[in-house]
Amino acid sequence: MEGRILAASHDGAYVIRLVGDVRLTLCTTIDEYFQHMYEDPEFASVWVDLCDAEGIDSTTLGLLAKLAKGVQERFGFQPAIFSCDPGINRLLESMSFDRLFEIHEEVCNNPEDIAEIPAVAGTEEEVKDKVVEAHRVLMGISDENHERFKDLLSALERS
Repeated sequence: MEGRILAASHDGAYVIRLVGDVRLTLCTTIDEYFQHMYEDPEFASVWVDLCDAEGIDSTTLGLLAKLAKGVQERFGFQPAIFSCDPGINRLLESMSFDRLFEIHEEVCNNPEDIAEIPAVAGTEEEVKDKVVEAHRVLMGISDENHERFKDLLSALERS
């Protein structure tokens, strides 16, 4: 299933749900939504729901890591991730996401007003910049991630 991003907020509490196969084509949409969320003066919490995700690429993982680092730096807490899929749970563990998020291997509450975020198209250059940034963030989480993505990042920066 093609990836989609859904979101809801209530009194500064945000839920972001990734559905289907979420790929770099949605990176501009995700990143712009995070900026919108940070600008909300009532922002108080955020959790990411991956229970309906079928796949998440490394660019999306990097943007989620950027979200966690931004929330920690600006607001002083770790966001939560809810994930029900054993494969995605292994992926999160292999990327050292437990350093950035409170990980819950269960279903989270379903907000009634959750709706799809309209897709934001980025230029080829904007998308490339977000892909590079996302992989830099992933590389900064752990030595294993640094080794895993250094060749890809090097190739992206040369192109």
